[in-house]
Amino acid sequence: MTQPEYSLIRFQEPGDTKTRAGLLVGDRVLALDRDINSIIQHWDTTENELDSLAASVGEEIGLALAAVEVVSPVEPAQVLQTGANYRKHVIDLAVAHREPGQDAEEVRAKTADIMDRRAEQGTPYFFIGLPTAIASATDDLTLPSYSKTHDWELELAAVIGKTAFRVTPEEALEYVFGYTMVNDITTREYVFRKDMPAIGSDWYRAKNAPGFLPTGPLLVPAKFFGDPQDVRVTLKLNGKPMQDESTQDMIFGVAKLVSEASQNMPLRPGDLILTGSPAGNGQHWGRLLQDGDVMEGTITGLGTQLIHCKDEGNQP
Repeated sequence: MTQPEYSLIRFQEPGDTKTRAGLLVGDRVLALDRDINSIIQHWDTTENELDSLAASVGEEIGLALAAVEVVSPVEPAQVLQTGANYRKHVIDLAVAHREPGQDAEEVRAKTADIMDRRAEQGTPYFFIGLPTAIASATDDLTLPSYSKTHDWELELAAVIGKTAFRVTPEEALEYVFGYTMVNDITTREYVFRKDMPAIGSDWYRAKNAPGFLPTGPLLVPAKFFGDPQDVRVTLKLNGKPMQDESTQDMIFGVAKLVSEASQNMPLRPGDLILTGSPAGNGQHWGRLLQDGDVMEGTITGLGTQLIHCKDEGNQP
């Protein structure tokens, strides 16, 4: 018998504020009696249990997916974000930020050469995000009134399955429980401190407003996900494709990212490792987020995000 595939979600039933972990098979949800981090942490015992439960789910078992409110599938204690990890994305940004008078194709070629050398000899660039910025895959996104430069960055995210400290790239994927999807919203004008240029980037102000990490809807165990370096990341803005790239364009793959992240700090079960944004952000298109925009994000096998944007001043 073929083992049925399933994913994990977190959800609330109508009229109930309690959030539960759920097993999703097709369009049926089976409530679980453990929280999501407990399931992840004790996967050596919960895996067989969930495999058996998934095999029992039928049309009359559990809840209809349409009858529940799906929230973020993860509750990480730590969120690590990866900067400048897609070759085309970095090249596009370099061209967009070139000095007046610089030739675009010359900058493109020079940056491409730098990225190739970085892939061979360099290391990933990480910064820390706040779990309080996490929202569901359908929550409205409030665009803070302090800026008009909010941008999208749809990304594949790895969820750590067991404590990883100074693991090698060869063993790193053994520490990945599964994968989810995150739109890493960024306020572009706050990325670099104009008043203190020597300090460099200010990721705290640029990325951690409430709801700036729409996550989910699904958490897919690694055994069902396949090769994380061969999935499609697509974001549409008001129906128009903006990001549409394969994870093959990553400079550093998931294994390298997890390994390098674990060199400085222990990664814990449930922690989230964002893998960087592909090309096609608003800054590239010269079109940033506005009141009324709708972002539809998909990554192969991870469901769909549908985020409505609202200016802060238009909130009820």
